[in-house]
Amino acid sequence: MILVQRLFFVFTLMLSVVVYAQTDSTTIITDSVASTTGTDLARKLAELEKQRFADSIRRADLEARLNAVSTTNNRERSELEAQLKQFEENENALLAQKKEQIANLKRTTRGFPVTGFEEDTLFLIYNRLGSFSPQERANAITARIQRLPDNIEFYADSLKVAVSEATVDVVYGNQNIVSVTDIDALWFETTPLELATGYKTLISDAVVAYKEEHSLTNLLKSIGLAVLVLIVIGLIVKYVLRLFRWTALKIQRQKNKRLKTLTIKNYTVLDTERQVHVLLLLNRIVKWTTVLVAIYVALPVIFGFFPQTESFAHELFGYIINPIKGIFLAVWNYLPNIFAIVVIIVVFRLLLKFLHFLKVEIAEGRLSFNGFYPDWANPTYQLVRVLVIAFAFVVIFPYLPGSNSPVFQGISVFLGFLFTFGSAGSLSNVIAGLVLTYMRLFKIGDRVKIGDIVGDVIEKSSLVTRVRTPKNEIISIPNSTVMSSHTINYSSDAPEKGLIIHTTVTIGYDVPWKDMHQTLIDAALRTELVLKDPQPFVLQTSLEDFYVAYQINAYIREANKQATIYSNLHQNIQDVCNENGIEILSPHYRAARDGNQSTIPADYLPKDYEAPGFNVKSKK
Repeated sequence: MILVQRLFFVFTLMLSVVVYAQTDSTTIITDSVASTTGTDLARKLAELEKQRFADSIRRADLEARLNAVSTTNNRERSELEAQLKQFEENENALLAQKKEQIANLKRTTRGFPVTGFEEDTLFLIYNRLGSFSPQERANAITARIQRLPDNIEFYADSLKVAVSEATVDVVYGNQNIVSVTDIDALWFETTPLELATGYKTLISDAVVAYKEEHSLTNLLKSIGLAVLVLIVIGLIVKYVLRLFRWTALKIQRQKNKRLKTLTIKNYTVLDTERQVHVLLLLNRIVKWTTVLVAIYVALPVIFGFFPQTESFAHELFGYIINPIKGIFLAVWNYLPNIFAIVVIIVVFRLLLKFLHFLKVEIAEGRLSFNGFYPDWANPTYQLVRVLVIAFAFVVIFPYLPGSNSPVFQGISVFLGFLFTFGSAGSLSNVIAGLVLTYMRLFKIGDRVKIGDIVGDVIEKSSLVTRVRTPKNEIISIPNSTVMSSHTINYSSDAPEKGLIIHTTVTIGYDVPWKDMHQTLIDAALRTELVLKDPQPFVLQTSLEDFYVAYQINAYIREANKQATIYSNLHQNIQDVCNENGIEILSPHYRAARDGNQSTIPADYLPKDYEAPGFNVKSKK
């Protein structure tokens, strides 16, 4: 009879092992093993289990033969007992190997939770049982446990532990709740009976606690606490409203007392009326925020009193706590990036300060480089500054939150596209401004002629050049226009070599040219701001039908005062010509007077001067 029981036990275990060993290794990976190494360990564990079951069959056979041997046959009996002892040693060795394999599996295997009634985990399932995967076992056990409270007669000792041939079961009546195998026990380094007893206690406590939470007594207690909370919240809201009503009156009473007009450099930022309005608005915002927060906090508290709505309480608290927690964790996790950004900013800021120091030294002439002019210092600094800031942004960019986000990258590309195509004209002006700077066509204060515009340069920016005309007009010229136009700089060589001003006078052939040359030179020398060295000179530019064109040329250093100098020069030419008896006539004026008054002013004529009479001649 004993032999039959043992053979049945061995057959049952072999059947479960065969099913377990023939299961696809891919399924094992999915359910309980997270890597190729875990698959190999699970396969070795199955092989060890098969070996143990095979040894169990032989051991059962030896035990049956031992029981059948006569007590007088000591020799055969000793041989059988020695073989049984060897099988026990082999079984202990296999058990040690299985423990080692399970210890290795624990590093990569994920357990599946058996949950109670509030989604709390009671225990974990790690291994298969027959054709059931660990996840299927956990789901089935969870479903059975959650149906237990439906039995009104359930009490703490309703669950029992039953030992069968292959497993130790936790049962309720005729229903099997959970089955524990030897391998289950090995995962927790205990025996199947101890593990099943622990499961029984956990399940019993969870069911009893659930039934107590949903009892009528507990429900009435929860209703009472909820009413108490509502009363407390009502009182809080009442006194909060009263408090902020008092603060609103206090604010209105402070008008023109503690509340004074806020001004910044004669600009009224906020008068007392606006300050009262702003403070009252802030008072209302704080008031209703406080009321809403109090009500929002009260709702989860009330929901938490009832097991049926306790999950809503966690959700409502989660709406506030989770974002705050997420923000805190995000800031905490972002601190290394913040420190990196701060260090990068400090380094580049020191670099910019060093570049600014070099700019000042070069601009003021204390530091010089061959071929680099002082007036290049500021534009070069501005250009390098932009490049340094751009490079700093490139270095900082990977540390910015969301820099790897496709949305962030897409927006960056879109903005770059808009900037590139929307500022094409501006970019051309910027590039032209840089070229003008390094070409050194003019500097601030120079008298220039750009196209048809004459004036003094008062500003050079990256986009435009501004010129003040002699009529005090401010004209802005795009740098691209300056580049495409011809530019005359009157001031660049004037301080050193002098600027030649010139004007043309047309005089009839009756005046000797030598006299006219001297007259124009004398007029130029009389003119203020005209240099005597080099001496003015005269050029005869043309010999026309009725007159000779004389051009007086003179040197000046103040190119910005050309209009005044020209005006004075023309006055002096008139005066000296009149003094020398030289008339400046219309080109087609005839020399024959015939009674016409001289064009020379009366102050320059002799006192006895009389206009000549008409000369009439007739032919006989």
